Amino acid sequence: MGDSLAVVREFPAPVREEIGYALYLAQVGAKHLRAKPLKGFGAGVLEVVSDYRGDTYRAVYTVKLQGRVYVLHAFMKKSRKGIATPKAEIELVKQRLRRALELDSKVEN
Repeated sequence: MGDSLAVVREFPAPVREEIGYALYLAQVGAKHLRAKPLKGFGAGVLEVVSDYRGDTYRAVYTVKLQGRVYVLHAFMKKSRKGIATPKAEIELVKQRLRRALELDSKVEN
């Protein structure tokens, strides 16, 4: 969704590989060891956190939608305070999740 693919392509190679593998596992119905539910969204929206050279990269995706995995957002966490996902990032995930649900309902009809 949105610029997620372009953002992931800009991540360092080891991060791209880890996130790519996590998304592959989601597509085949499995779950990456570092994938966990994103707080506030329930079990169908997950995030993978990848640390590389002192930076933290995240990819948020949904497996709620039948037969599809939507990558809702990908970003490098810039804040050094705490581990919580910044509010602006959560709002973008919410917006893209709504859009993914709209797209999914159109495909099924």
